Amino acid sequence: MRDFAHRLQIDSIRDGDRLDLTADEDERAGIATRLDLLALDRLEAHVMLHREGKTVKCDGRVKAQLAQACIASGEPVPAAIDERFSLAFVPAPKIDAPEAEVELGGDDLDTMFHDGQAIDLGLAIADTLALALNPYPRGPAADEALKAAGVLSEAEAGPFAALAKLKGGSTSE
Repeated sequence: MRDFAHRLQIDSIRDGDRLDLTADEDERAGIATRLDLLALDRLEAHVMLHREGKTVKCDGRVKAQLAQACIASGEPVPAAIDERFSLAFVPAPKIDAPEAEVELGGDDLDTMFHDGQAIDLGLAIADTLALALNPYPRGPAADEALKAAGVLSEAEAGPFAALAKLKGGSTSE
């Protein structure tokens, strides 16, 4: 099993380069394991690169066919991902102390650091896929599995549920 590494030397990137990447079976298996997916049947990305000195910006789209485990029953929940993304790869900041924190602002949310030599586009694509996943996938049997486990529904646990019980239980006069 290998990861989806696609390191690109910064000096070889030309402004306007277009890349189409498709993960093979081993790469998909590695990503599926890393992201705790039941299956990753397809992963491809289409990227346009723009270079400004040591900063590389990429705009693209990641597409995937996958299956996640239902949060309640564990059954496969199929999903199709088609997500646009924009990233900026910038040189890693020089940090004097190893435990020093790097503070990012709101405009830096889609920023990834590089070593000054190369960017790892494959890792960025896998991370983009991770962010596009449903954090709480629910299959058709989720409600039934949750009820069997004793988990209350929102209606049963909501602020008016206790009032509804009192009103319904006090009708014997």
